[in-house]
Amino acid sequence: MKEQFKKFLNEEQDPKAIEKITSKLNDLLMKGEEVGYIAVQKKPAITVFPDSIVLTNKRIIICKPKNLGLSMDFTDYTWDEIVGTFVKENILGSEFSFSTKTDIQASIDYIPKIQARKIFTYAKEQLDILKNPVVTATPIQEIVEPEYEEEEEAIEEVETEEVTNYAEIMPAITPSYTETFEPIQPAQPSTGERKLSELSKEELFDKLQNYKKLLDNGLILQGEYDAYKKEILSYM
Repeated sequence: MKEQFKKFLNEEQDPKAIEKITSKLNDLLMKGEEVGYIAVQKKPAITVFPDSIVLTNKRIIICKPKNLGLSMDFTDYTWDEIVGTFVKENILGSEFSFSTKTDIQASIDYIPKIQARKIFTYAKEQLDILKNPVVTATPIQEIVEPEYEEEEEAIEEVETEEVTNYAEIMPAITPSYTETFEPIQPAQPSTGERKLSELSKEELFDKLQNYKKLLDNGLILQGEYDAYKKEILSYM
């Protein structure tokens, strides 16, 4: 199995299903397209050929094996076609669904809850990037000033001589006062801010999107965003 796809085996994904999908993905991925997450069905009964859903930075791909796993049907939807994504958690797993601008409804059920949450979050991030693209600032051209080496040297010599003369004439003056500084009091947390445990799922997802915008705009670091994301997902 390709090394870059082994990371998708840490949330109860079926290794055989992942291997079948990744063997086909090499021929399907477009230039510059990267796989963000792969979720695999896990029905209560043993499923030899489960359905899977692949999320990339360009589209959603639904993979359905057929002919006893010898072939596979792929249906894809680009992010600019999608208007909304949804997750419905059930006792035996979750159902991930999405709708398109042409009123097409697509879904895949019996997705383990943690996988469903991951693909829902990834989809929200991609849709947010599509709605709020990051604008790259135009670099400011550096202005190079002409050099005046001879004049600068002459000025430096005069200034040095004047300072030396004044240092000899002026006596050292000891300040007769003492400055005092008041200790800075630590900022108190806002009493009106709600804890993460008190927020609904929609509010948690909105909060995660806000942190993503801060990361995209360079206001927080990647490590800070990962920590916020991990904390928010723990309450979902």
